[in-house]
Amino acid sequence: MVGEKLALSNVDSLRSYEVIDEAKEAVERACPGVVSCADVVIMAARDAVLLSGGPNWEVKLGRKDSLTASQEASNDIMPSPRANATYLTNLFSKFNLTIKDLVALSGSHSIGKARCFSIVFRLYNQSGSGQPDPAIEPRFREKLNKLCPLGGDEEVTGDLDATPERFDNQYYKDLVQGRGFLNSDQTLFTSPETKKYVKMFSQNQSEFFSAFVEGMIKLGDLQSGIPGEIRRNCRVVNSRWTEVLLETER
Repeated sequence: MVGEKLALSNVDSLRSYEVIDEAKEAVERACPGVVSCADVVIMAARDAVLLSGGPNWEVKLGRKDSLTASQEASNDIMPSPRANATYLTNLFSKFNLTIKDLVALSGSHSIGKARCFSIVFRLYNQSGSGQPDPAIEPRFREKLNKLCPLGGDEEVTGDLDATPERFDNQYYKDLVQGRGFLNSDQTLFTSPETKKYVKMFSQNQSEFFSAFVEGMIKLGDLQSGIPGEIRRNCRVVNSRWTEVLLETER
């Protein structure tokens, strides 16, 4: 199946699937057929935030894994790095997530990196203008131009904020200064509806942490309503996994 891993927002970006595999294998040894991959993923997300200095929260369990995989569906719901605030607001509202949820959950970019591929357009041809995005702070733009020169290697990565290994509110401070890496980040400070929350979180880390936890709990409660299963292997549905095992034994 061609699935979410090859979706535009994930390919060559989302990594370390082997960590999820190892966690799932350990859980299966202890209590086979009980904990889904979906639950493992959301617990791993919580732990990554916590270990990086962010908040802790209780994760509700009991999710099922999908019986199918859809790259197209993932592309439809995963925000593009080119997205503007209006598009993001409308997308989140489809899932009953508020503007505050949008800005708080975008704070997940407090940690991590992104590719030059995702920003060359805003450095050299924002909205087809042949000019850089005017929202980028000039000195920061010079830094990005060196990291991602026109015609250069678009696989090179840059930090999403000034403290990429620590979960904090620096992400929002950077947006206030015009130092957002992705267009989908910096746009949050150009729209009045989202700007007020960027300012709030830049000034109060506790407010950010509280709103982030609330948003993650809401996000974790989203269900497709389609029957699922508890996969034995996170990379394939159970019927396919049985076929793989049989082929291996031949």
